[in-house]
Amino acid sequence: MWLSARAAVVAILLLAFTGPFTIANAEESTTTSAPPTFTTPNTDHCPNRNNPPAPTDTSEVPKPGSVAPGPLPIPHDPIGGPLLGRCGIITPAGSPPLPETIGAASWVVADLDTGEVLAAKDPHGRYRPASTLKILLALVALRELDLSTVITGTDEDANMDGSRVGIGQGGRYSNNELMQALLMVSGNDAANALAREMGGTEKTIEKMNAAARELGAMDTRAATVCGLDGPGMSISSYDLAVFFREAMRNSDFARLVRTEQAQFPGFPGPPGEPPLPAFAMANDNQLLYNYPGAIGGKTGFTDDAHHTYVGAAERFGRRLVVTILDADATFLRPWEQGARLLDYGFGIKGTNVGSLDGKADVAAAEVSAAAVPAATMAAPPAKTTHEFEPAGTKSQSILVRFAIGLLGGIVVCLLVLAAMAKKRR
Repeated sequence: MWLSARAAVVAILLLAFTGPFTIANAEESTTTSAPPTFTTPNTDHCPNRNNPPAPTDTSEVPKPGSVAPGPLPIPHDPIGGPLLGRCGIITPAGSPPLPETIGAASWVVADLDTGEVLAAKDPHGRYRPASTLKILLALVALRELDLSTVITGTDEDANMDGSRVGIGQGGRYSNNELMQALLMVSGNDAANALAREMGGTEKTIEKMNAAARELGAMDTRAATVCGLDGPGMSISSYDLAVFFREAMRNSDFARLVRTEQAQFPGFPGPPGEPPLPAFAMANDNQLLYNYPGAIGGKTGFTDDAHHTYVGAAERFGRRLVVTILDADATFLRPWEQGARLLDYGFGIKGTNVGSLDGKADVAAAEVSAAAVPAATMAAPPAKTTHEFEPAGTKSQSILVRFAIGLLGGIVVCLLVLAAMAKKRR
């Protein structure tokens, strides 16, 4: 009896000393690495003043025998106003707090009607557009092409890289249907077909770049017609807002970007097989389905550009546009970031930080900036919305549990020993 009692005391002491460590080790063994915390991309020091970030693949390597173009000239005076020469977050005095979890390196919120830039981040920083460049292509095509004209699809169209609507060789497509495919589902095959009508890819790129210069978009250089990355490709969130505003002045563009569903024609099948039937297209801009008052926009993505986005909405008699470049979608999808920035923009009234009506004096441009402008206005950094237990907290809680376990074990042992002593008497 005495031996078994002594064994019980030893067991209790072992439990008291080792229990907390066993629990702690079990917790640590089942703990995975902490999820990534949200951080706002920092552009305060103008890292993309001259060029987009370095590419991660070979998409921008020039063709044999050609050389990649150098940086675009930078105007002496920032287009749109002096504040827009800054590279960090730019907000007007008295504006509401910035929305959280905006994972974009560059963005602009502007009024489509007045042209006022309500707030921005690195508005003239140079990034890659991905498929948002199709807005510029659409702007040029709507000036030049008749939407009722019908063309025949080619094998070149059908085999375009990237996203495609589904053009087939021998299919018959109106320009209206091609424009729907271009803007609703980001069809690179539709972009190629439209470019063929305007003299081919190279001539269409020239027309797109000429239209950009005409509109004062000095940060933009198109290298492809569809937004796939290419040598020298560049755009800014300011320029993208300028393009969308200009395009929305065309009633056909405004109709096309807010269309939610449409039919796209089929095309002849291989010899001896039935033709492929028409099929439905759904607009891939989720803002249209999820944001009250949404009136259109455009999505984009490439490995080098990351996520890009344009969204527009009408509320309280105001029409606002948001443009987003180089966005991380880990915490919020691009359209959701756009929705938050639109909400923020609708809360700004009677003040602004610049204008989309700014024009550049092309002759007064320099290849590189003489000095880096001030980084930001007084604006609080975005707060982290994913907080985790500090590293030291866990070890502190383990020590607390150890002390409690040890004290409890000692008390139990004393009680057991006292009971045994009483029994022996």
